[in-house]
Amino acid sequence: MTESLRGNKLIFGAVFEISFGFGGVFMDSTQLQALLREKMETMPNKARRVVEYLLSNTREAAFLSIGEVAERLEVSKAQLVRVARMVGFSGYADLKDTLQNSVLEHVNPTALLSKIMKNRQDLPEEILRMEHANLDDTWNQLKPQNIVKFCEMVKQAGMVYCMGWGISSIVAESLYSRLVEMGIRTSLMKRGSAALIEQARPLGKGDLVVVCELPSYVIEVTESIEKASSNGASVITITDSPAAPVCQHSNLSFFVSETSPTFGSSIVGPVFIVHILTSVLCVNLGEKVKAALQDQEMGLHDERIYHPAYGLRY
Repeated sequence: MTESLRGNKLIFGAVFEISFGFGGVFMDSTQLQALLREKMETMPNKARRVVEYLLSNTREAAFLSIGEVAERLEVSKAQLVRVARMVGFSGYADLKDTLQNSVLEHVNPTALLSKIMKNRQDLPEEILRMEHANLDDTWNQLKPQNIVKFCEMVKQAGMVYCMGWGISSIVAESLYSRLVEMGIRTSLMKRGSAALIEQARPLGKGDLVVVCELPSYVIEVTESIEKASSNGASVITITDSPAAPVCQHSNLSFFVSETSPTFGSSIVGPVFIVHILTSVLCVNLGEKVKAALQDQEMGLHDERIYHPAYGLRY
């Protein structure tokens, strides 16, 4: 593997096409995954396990050092170098560069647009296929014990804060809306007149922050969560990978799949998680939620807000 492998490396905020060179042939992330799967078929068990990890934890592996990956897999650094060469790279550094580019490809709007322009006729079907896969993958990563823990943390919190930035703020607003409906003391934290870090300063023991953070990861979100956590607040994270910086300060994490052929991250998986968590919480709270919904019933008949023909009827 030569310098051509590195192709055009994306720096966050830069706008240019990402590509990877492999023996003079450029690869996108899909082709890279296909290559890894193909080479894996003929590898011995130890090497196969490394490639399986790279395929299943691309975001994590892409930004960990060779030593950290070796420690996670309980293999030597030399073994990782050998696996990289088996695939066709000159060493692990080249493989890591390509993994990073395959991750960054999904947050570069120009690269995404260039890719879909080649297959525009199949775009609706491709989106449908991806969203089905996102839901399946998100569901497979969901652990029942974590749902229980989520409910307990919300019930024990004096105040719940929902945080998000950019498209992640839509997920935070969805959670906020559901919790408010259930009568839970909730506040929405998003970039506005006050920076997130300023909103996080007063948080402390007894407070709970639920943050959604999808690529690309925002420094201000990480710093705000770090501040809230250091003050004693509990943190629940909804994100795509254990490698997301906010996970370092999280008491509980839910991982979602957010693959999209356009616009970076899909929010179908994250909203699905919010729907599951709040539905289970609603049932667990029982009579408390019923009382809150009965209070809302009166408002739904307020003809100053809702048209009588379309107002919700009980």
